[in-house]
Amino acid sequence: MRHLEIEESRVPKYRQIVDGVVAGVANGQLQIDDKIPSINALSEAYGLSRDTVEKAYNILKQRKVITSVKGKGFYITRTPLIGKLNVLFLINKLSTYKMQIYNAFVKEIGDRAHVELHVYHCDETLFLNLLKKSAAVYDHIVVMPHFRSGSSQHVSATESVQRSLDRIAADRVLLLDNNLIALQQQHAEVYQDFEADIYTALQEGYGKIQRYGKAILVYPMRALYPYPKRILHGFRRFCSSVRLPFEVIDAVDQATVLQAGNLYITIAESDLVNLVKQVRDSGQTVGKDIGIISYNDTPLKDLLGITVMSTDFDAMGTTAARLVLEKRIEQVRNPFRLIERDSL
Repeated sequence: MRHLEIEESRVPKYRQIVDGVVAGVANGQLQIDDKIPSINALSEAYGLSRDTVEKAYNILKQRKVITSVKGKGFYITRTPLIGKLNVLFLINKLSTYKMQIYNAFVKEIGDRAHVELHVYHCDETLFLNLLKKSAAVYDHIVVMPHFRSGSSQHVSATESVQRSLDRIAADRVLLLDNNLIALQQQHAEVYQDFEADIYTALQEGYGKIQRYGKAILVYPMRALYPYPKRILHGFRRFCSSVRLPFEVIDAVDQATVLQAGNLYITIAESDLVNLVKQVRDSGQTVGKDIGIISYNDTPLKDLLGITVMSTDFDAMGTTAARLVLEKRIEQVRNPFRLIERDSL
């Protein structure tokens, strides 16, 4: 392959082969059904190990760029993905707002990339298996790093996760939503500052919050899909700064006693549903007797008139897509705001 150039750089040689073949097809230097050199021939021509070339060819076969014909060799295959970026999009859970981020990303990136979505359910083992099996096949990997510890608490990343991500070229990884990971190289990031965001949002709403006698954060300490503790830290810092009595409870259930004049801040959807139901069953009024602020906006919360503190999910997905398309390694803090409705 005359157009192929293998050079000494931080880009692994197998990756240079993959990129070179894809570029050759995209610019017309390689045509559909063209035969390409065998593994042995290419390794000898460029002084590469056979394993390096074989790894590259396996990736090209997975991406359906080439095919192997037994006894004849390797050929360029017709594929609609040639010339497009291949993006692996890894999210920790399925939810309305996670899918809103994904949909905004796909909309912005348009037909310039093929995006494949996988959910790893905050599970380290599942994440590592997905990354090991798929990382080499994709041009970019978008990761929302939220993991569950052995005690079902939130961790941004384990040592194994960090090592696995460090093995991937920095310009191929984009961290989304949570950037509190100590990686060796600088990556593109579109993130929430969980502690500062909730603190600032509560300050913004203090004019109405101050009429409540006590603030209660419903924060599940252990969960299948745990939440960053920085949310808890930001809440405590705000209450201490304005001298507002506060409490942290694990859940809203039948044993929860609702007292008029209290403000509840919920994170999990189930706690919000239970809270609204119990307020109504007790004959009290949301926004008058009991205040409610929910974390993360959804269309249903808008319909129900629930005040929310929320990042801009559309902006997060759109910004991430632009960083990928423009190959920019930047760290962008995503907009976060308080949206006042009838429940406050």
